[in-house]
Amino acid sequence: MRIARRAQAGTMQSSDLMVAVEPAEALSVEIESTVKKQFEHLIRAVAERVLAAHGVTAGRVRITDRGALDYAIQARLETALARAAEA
Repeated sequence: MRIARRAQAGTMQSSDLMVAVEPAEALSVEIESTVKKQFEHLIRAVAERVLAAHGVTAGRVRITDRGALDYAIQARLETALARAAEA
C-alpha cells in the first residue's frame, strides 16, 4: 500500500489516540504519549506490525497517544491508512 495523501483518525480524548499519516520518501514513526516512558516500545511494535501487514514502506506516521490500548492503536492506524490510500 502506498500513502498517497495526508489523513488522520482518532481523537485526543483520554484512552484514545490521534494518528496522522502523510507521504514521505522513507518510513518514519513518531510517537508522543502521556505514557511514552513506559509504553513507547509497545506502541511502536503495534504500529510497525500494522504497517508491515499493509505493506507500507514509505510515509510519515505521527501517533499522539493518550493511553490507548493495542486494539485502538491498530484500528486508528488502519483507518488512517485506508483514508490515505490511492483511490
